[in-house]
Amino acid sequence: MIKKKRKIVKKIPSKKITKKPIAKASKIKLPLKKSKKGVPTIKKPKNLFDIGAAKTTRKRKSQTKVRISTGVKGLDKLIQGGFKQGSINLLEGGPGSGKTIFATQFLFEGLKRGEPVAYITFEVMKDKFYENMKVFGWDLEEYERKGLFYFLAYTPEQIKRILLEGGGTIDTLVHQKKIKRLVIDSITSFALLYATELAKKEAALTLFNVINTWACTALLTAQDEGNRAQGEIVSAAIDFEVDGIILLYHRRKKNQRLRGLEVLKMRGTKTPNKIYSLEINESGVGIKKSTLSL
Repeated sequence: MIKKKRKIVKKIPSKKITKKPIAKASKIKLPLKKSKKGVPTIKKPKNLFDIGAAKTTRKRKSQTKVRISTGVKGLDKLIQGGFKQGSINLLEGGPGSGKTIFATQFLFEGLKRGEPVAYITFEVMKDKFYENMKVFGWDLEEYERKGLFYFLAYTPEQIKRILLEGGGTIDTLVHQKKIKRLVIDSITSFALLYATELAKKEAALTLFNVINTWACTALLTAQDEGNRAQGEIVSAAIDFEVDGIILLYHRRKKNQRLRGLEVLKMRGTKTPNKIYSLEINESGVGIKKSTLSL
C-alpha cells in the first residue's frame, strides 16, 4: 500500500490584538490636546459640570438688562451703569432741588447719542423751558428741528383721557418716532386728580402699563414737601409700581442750603445706603464723592 503523504500545515502565530476601550458617546464635546508625540488625545475637564456652568453663565450674561446712562456725573457708578432699559423710575424732591434739570439732563444724554426723546409736562412753558436749559448749554430747540426732541404740554385731565384711549396721540408719537427716553414732569399733578388711594393705584397701573408697551426708559418727577423724611409718601401705589426711586434733598442747615441725592430703590440693582452731596453748576447736576448728613 502506498502511504499518502500528510500535508504539514504550518501554523502562523496570530498577532495579539488589544482592544482599546471605546469612549461612550456623549453630547459634551471634549477639547483635543496634542501629546508630546503629536497624537491628539482627549483632555478631560476637571469637572464635567464646568462646561454646563460656563454655558449657563453666558446665557445669564445675554439675558442681563442693558443699562441706560442717566447723564448725571457720578450717578451711573452708584447704580451699576445707569437705569435698566425699559424701566420706569421716579425722581422725587422739593422745590429747587433740581428735578427738572436732572430730568432734562437724562434726556439730553440720549440726544447726544442720537436717540429720539420726549418731554411731557403739565406745568412748564415751552419758551421759558428752552431758555432756562440753555444756561447749561442744552439747545433743545436745535434738537427739536432735527426731529429728536419732542415737547408735549398737557393738562392732567388730558392725560387722563389719553390713558382711557390707551395712549392716544402720545402712543402714536412714541411708536412712529421710536422714542427711547421719556420724561413726565410732574406726576404729582396727575395723582391729584384721584381722591382715594385705590383710584390712584388703578390710574398708576394704567399709566405704567401704557408706558411698558412703549418699550422706552421713563423718568417721572414728583413733588416732595419734606414728608418723605417723616415716613409719608406721594402715593403708595406709585412708589410700589415704579422700578426705581431717587430722592433729591435741598435742606437748610443753619445759614446754608445743602443738596443731596439718595437712591431709595432700584430693582435688580445693588444700591448704596448713603446720601451723597449734590451740586448744580454750569454743566448741570453732578454727584460729589463726599456723603451728606441731614
